[in-house]
Amino acid sequence: MRKILFLPLFVLSITISCIPGEDPVSSVADEIDDEDIENTTSSTDDVITENDGSHELESDYQWSESDIIDISISNDLSSINNSGISISANTLTITASGIYRLTGTMADGRVLIDTESEDPVIVIFNGIDIYSSENSPFSVMNAEKVIVNLADGTTNTLADSDSYVFDEDDDEPNATLYSKSDLSIFGDGKLVIDANYNDAITSKDGLVIRSGTFDITTVDDGIRGKDYLIIHDAVVIIEADGDGLKSDNDEDSDRGYISIENGTFDITASGDGITAETDLLITGGDFTLVTGGGSSNSYSSSTSMKALKATSQIIIDNGDFVISSADDALHSNANLVLNDGTFTISSGDDGIHADSTIGINGGTITITKSYEGIESRIIVINDGYITSVSSDDGLNVAGGNDGSASNHPGGWGTVSSGDYYLIINGGFISVNASGDGLDANGSIIMTGGTVLVHGPTERNNGALDFDQSFEISGGLLIAAGSSGMLQAPGNSSEQYSAAIYYNSTISGGTLFNVQNADGETLFTFKPAKNYQAVVVSSPDFEGDKTYTFNTGGSISGGTNDGGLYLDGDYTAGSKKKEVKFTSKVMAANGG
Repeated sequence: MRKILFLPLFVLSITISCIPGEDPVSSVADEIDDEDIENTTSSTDDVITENDGSHELESDYQWSESDIIDISISNDLSSINNSGISISANTLTITASGIYRLTGTMADGRVLIDTESEDPVIVIFNGIDIYSSENSPFSVMNAEKVIVNLADGTTNTLADSDSYVFDEDDDEPNATLYSKSDLSIFGDGKLVIDANYNDAITSKDGLVIRSGTFDITTVDDGIRGKDYLIIHDAVVIIEADGDGLKSDNDEDSDRGYISIENGTFDITASGDGITAETDLLITGGDFTLVTGGGSSNSYSSSTSMKALKATSQIIIDNGDFVISSADDALHSNANLVLNDGTFTISSGDDGIHADSTIGINGGTITITKSYEGIESRIIVINDGYITSVSSDDGLNVAGGNDGSASNHPGGWGTVSSGDYYLIINGGFISVNASGDGLDANGSIIMTGGTVLVHGPTERNNGALDFDQSFEISGGLLIAAGSSGMLQAPGNSSEQYSAAIYYNSTISGGTLFNVQNADGETLFTFKPAKNYQAVVVSSPDFEGDKTYTFNTGGSISGGTNDGGLYLDGDYTAGSKKKEVKFTSKVMAANGG
């Protein structure tokens, strides 16, 4: 959104984008960096193969029943006699590799793993309930690798107090279930964690969750794998005063990532819902995420309250997401790609934000509330069904980092640049914006798809707002809004466009209809808000042909899709304007 001087209608400002005779699409598109475009079409497979891999092996999940060492835990541990176990006061320590099945209750005690063995330690939670008043109830202090199995049909509980007692200057462990080594958790049982000191589950190396049900309440983070967090399939319920799921290794570009292949996630977090230091990769799953108290809460710039967040990139191939966030719903400090999935988003800040590039290649995206709907330096939309409601701009192309409402109340990215692009090659996009509908501090390129803009009513904003050029060669564009800073695609575009402006404001809900010379309706649009101008471009428009632009009237039957009717019986209203296309963009007073 940019503030400009109002122009009277008789000096109507319609931007003619390109030099006449120049091929507009190739002239602008050829300037776009190929790497930027590649970043908008990535899949999770592309990135997973580049990561350093995980510690997980199929053999981790296979063993013989005869190899299991059964241990009944209780406050009286003196009866336990096994060469791989040591007992000290109320602490049971596993000192050798092997397969240990724990059953029973420790009202105030601990289980430790501390072994020099290079073979993995497998621990079966077979209905345990452990509380520790002084430290972590289950800790891996030294091991090559630990695998925790949640036995089928069991419920297992770990809980701690709000303060730990450490030896000398030690500050570890710092989680209810803590591991300094690679950790895997799986099984068809349930793990309940009440974390009162810090995190609920933490691995200082890699953490893999293959299955299981997790019910977590924590005063800080829910599940954290420092090097990586990989979840194949699980049911995860988290109430966190910090972040929900987290990976935070910031010293290695191949680490600090989260990969989720499936599962059900119900996360309520005061901080971020799911946050990765490098990549966040999701191939499927059901996600219900509430962060920072939800979208109705005031966003605080001092605390990150994003639902999905990554420093490097977010790539989502599929999934079902219901998000209510005080901060951005989806946020990447670099690149973000949505290949498929269903997203229902209510955000106190941006709906979808990336500092560098956003690629949308499919899926259904419904943004019911946002400051700005979709925002990045480069946005490429190839497919998908997108509806967005925003208190500022709908689709915003600008440079810089987070353009939050609190940080930039006057709008984000006011500097114009030839490196900023909004590229629409397909899909269905319906934008309801109080600020600019499509805002590019650079150029807009449209080659296909359907774009509907229910634009601003204030004259200091426009349904279309671009600094460099708007080149259209295909697709249907209908943008209704105020006339104070009216712009239309460039006169050297391949496709014909018209800008119809009115002497007075037209009430929201008043139909805008376009007919060809034979009186056949091409389409009808029902703007959701008051408007004083409509910009329209259609592949049906032809040069030297006359079209009628009707305002008002009624329609019976037909299907309303984001305000667009492609069928139904239209009855003309009182206003109509005939326009003959003698140039690629025509401006006409509709009365």
